[in-house]
Amino acid sequence: MTVRDGEAPALRVARLRKTSLDKDLRKIERMEEATRFVSRTRFAPGFALLFLVTAGILASFQIGSGPNALMMIAAAVIGGYMALTIGANDVANNVGPAVGARALTMTGALIIAAIFECAGALIAGGNVVETISKGIIDPELVPSGQVFVWIMMSALLSSALCVHLATFLGAPVSTTHSIVGGVLGAGIAAVGVSMVDWFVVSSIVASWLISPLIGGVIAAMLLAFIKINLIYQDDKIAAARRWVPVLIGVMSGTFAAFLLVKGLRHVWNPGLLTIAATAAVAYALVYMVAKPWVRSRSEGMDNRNQSLRKLFHLPLICSAALLSFAHGSNDVANAVGPLAAILHSAESGTLVSDVDVPFWVMLIGAAGISLGLFLYGPRIVRLVGEKITKMNPMRAFCVALSAAMTVLFASWLGLPVSTTHIAVGAVFGVGFFREYYTTNSRRRRHYIRTHREHHPHRRVSGKDQDELRRRKLVRRSHFVGIVAAWVITVPSAAGLAALIFLGVEWMR
Repeated sequence: MTVRDGEAPALRVARLRKTSLDKDLRKIERMEEATRFVSRTRFAPGFALLFLVTAGILASFQIGSGPNALMMIAAAVIGGYMALTIGANDVANNVGPAVGARALTMTGALIIAAIFECAGALIAGGNVVETISKGIIDPELVPSGQVFVWIMMSALLSSALCVHLATFLGAPVSTTHSIVGGVLGAGIAAVGVSMVDWFVVSSIVASWLISPLIGGVIAAMLLAFIKINLIYQDDKIAAARRWVPVLIGVMSGTFAAFLLVKGLRHVWNPGLLTIAATAAVAYALVYMVAKPWVRSRSEGMDNRNQSLRKLFHLPLICSAALLSFAHGSNDVANAVGPLAAILHSAESGTLVSDVDVPFWVMLIGAAGISLGLFLYGPRIVRLVGEKITKMNPMRAFCVALSAAMTVLFASWLGLPVSTTHIAVGAVFGVGFFREYYTTNSRRRRHYIRTHREHHPHRRVSGKDQDELRRRKLVRRSHFVGIVAAWVITVPSAAGLAALIFLGVEWMR
């Protein structure tokens, strides 16, 4: 530390004390963080184990002491394990951008996501689910109910293990693709390739390529619109009063349609006209409310981008809640669908395409997803929200809206998509667009040049400008790692499921 010439001795002592105090406080803060980490790493596995034991006890009370009771209890425990991994990995994509944008704290995001995931699973998860994920194998070709049970148990365990490993490595993957791979591998090991519907499998593979690209393109287009019409406008407050209500209205209409198509499809299946009418009404109502709200919120705001960001906090919170609700209503089936199929086949010995889901089974799925999010979700939340590319409320808004729009577009095309791939693809789209726009936008260069003329004290050196042009705004290591994890999800889950099934057959 340097001491300035002519500085009073008392001031020098104060500066020294302040520096020492800051160092001590930083040491204490790091010690507290380390203590929290150690306690969390010890606490989380114990609590997860307690949940699995509770799931087994609950299953034992519900099942009784039949001939296949032990197998069914084990299936309930594996289903609970799958639900934990879904919560730890998949849910984070719904709230990660909002956390990265500082619209939600980590604790607030976990609470909101847990509540709405659980509500989506219990309210709109549906009483009937498909026994075979996405219909990739034909139950009629399975020789017996016993074989079918072991196929589903192998698939459930392998997919849970694969998602668990991906979470440990910090890679957001699709739990839907994981369970698809598990069913595919165990089915081939049990019966052979003839039982697989390869058209369904190929459509799922196509969705790996198409849905992230669509999500990224839509997110980039939305961000371009915001940059042109809000960020690089001379009067930002006037632009916000004009366009922010429109954007909030569009988000409301999109999410209204999104909930009908994705979130409530198990309990209500409206037609296209009903969906369009609902979206239009939602847009009109929210626009009328948002316009005076934006005007009142923007009163007295400085003409800065920081002011604009405050206007997107509430829409981001709402989008995180709605995405979580829709996710809970759909992806809970990845845990309870195979479990319900196992229970039905073990009890009746018959194979059906759809089965009723007992409430206690749905409760295990909903509770497991929420608990997995609390115990292990923050790591993926931080990855999606902070580490891939820097988020702010406007960029996170583009990601959330793009995710809903892409799901609607893919549903219209009839593509089976993963919300995980779409959301992460949208994050990459925002980051790569920022790289392009920073280097190539004439509008941005004109705005900065004009802004410097009015604020000469804020000039940026040529060296700094060169650094801005060279800087990569998306971390390539995360991009490569996540794409690699997506590519190997289905093959790895399939291979592991086949090994588990063959191992069970060998031991029998």
